Amino acid sequence: MFPRARRRFSTTTVARHGHVTPPKPGEELHVTFIDKEGAEHEFAVSAGDNLMDIAQAEDLEMEGACGGSCACSTCHVIVEDPDKYDAMPEPSDDENDMLDLAFGLTETSRLGCQVKMSKEIDGVRIRLPSMTRNLQAADFKGAKKS
Repeated sequence: MFPRARRRFSTTTVARHGHVTPPKPGEELHVTFIDKEGAEHEFAVSAGDNLMDIAQAEDLEMEGACGGSCACSTCHVIVEDPDKYDAMPEPSDDENDMLDLAFGLTETSRLGCQVKMSKEIDGVRIRLPSMTRNLQAADFKGAKKS
């Protein structure tokens, strides 16, 4: 006879990738992602959540190979509205260095891991590029020149 399988009960919440905080009622901010196929996905999010974590928590196709440490360009996004882009804090030098490695760079490109949701960018529309290029800062450190 087979031993009886034990059922396990847990009160722990289901772990999801992405570190987002559910918005409090009345404090929701909105972001719309436009995926590679052109489909739009709108989400209510909290202030302070970054675009990469939101996309990953909602199972959108955004890699984030470096885990959000601004050391790759795989969370590259394109801000559709130039006014919303201008309302964002300026990209850091590190972010600009990584953006130089991004596929399909535009005037309104940002790294999703570096853009935090705020009231100033509520309603932002974000396009995911058709491809990403997984080049990391570590790929260039200590490289021998011929």
